[in-house]
Amino acid sequence: QVQLVESGGGLVQAGGSLRLSCAASGSIGNIKTMAWFRQVPGKERELVAAISSRGDPYHTASVKGRFTISRDNAKNTLYLQMNSLKPDDTAMYYCAADVYTDYWDLAEFGSWGQGTQVTVSL
Repeated sequence: QVQLVESGGGLVQAGGSLRLSCAASGSIGNIKTMAWFRQVPGKERELVAAISSRGDPYHTASVKGRFTISRDNAKNTLYLQMNSLKPDDTAMYYCAADVYTDYWDLAEFGSWGQGTQVTVSL
């Protein structure tokens, strides 16, 4: 079992920055891919970024060049640096982990955090 706890969300003006963190505990030695998802009420959950245990990142097109995913395996922590934030980035952001594969497009993400709200105002 892997437990995930997100932090770092908040209210920011457009153009601003936030850094999300996700602390992992439990069976952390089994973690392969980690990822950030976001969801707006009434819309489907969206993969924002993912990273393998080796540190290979993936960013969805809408955030590429603005967001950066990283992980510190020694601290068991996942990060999402978000710059040049837009109102469209407003969502609940969730951290997720998969213990079976290092390929984000094959991961099923069996572990999830409770989410942290990001709100970007004009």
